[in-house]
Amino acid sequence: MSPSFSAVRRIQCTTIASVALLAAIAGMVSFRHMRELCLRHGEDQLAAVLIPLAVDGTIVVASMSILLASRYGARGGALAWAMPVTGSLASLGANVAVAEPTVVGRIIAAWPSAALIGSYELLMA
Repeated sequence: MSPSFSAVRRIQCTTIASVALLAAIAGMVSFRHMRELCLRHGEDQLAAVLIPLAVDGTIVVASMSILLASRYGARGGALAWAMPVTGSLASLGANVAVAEPTVVGRIIAAWPSAALIGSYELLMA
């Protein structure tokens, strides 16, 4: 028995709204961590804002490229797959680098990056 169109539509809308909210929250926290790391390592205020945007922007652009390629039956090129991985690792690394140097502190700091990456990929799927 297949679910009704309206039930499927409600599930889709709820999923999109939830993922978008989670991505926004995680993105803000991750941005703050990356900005703090930039400032700690001598970047000026402007660079400390632009660098996190470039990292997260890389993930978005590469993911959109992969999504577009999949709509045409392709898998996307090696660069399209390497960039979200590289951006994700940079984001994760920055979050962990500013963490309190304990296991719990690092897990907490790593979570926003993992949540942002995972929620964005769910949204793209």
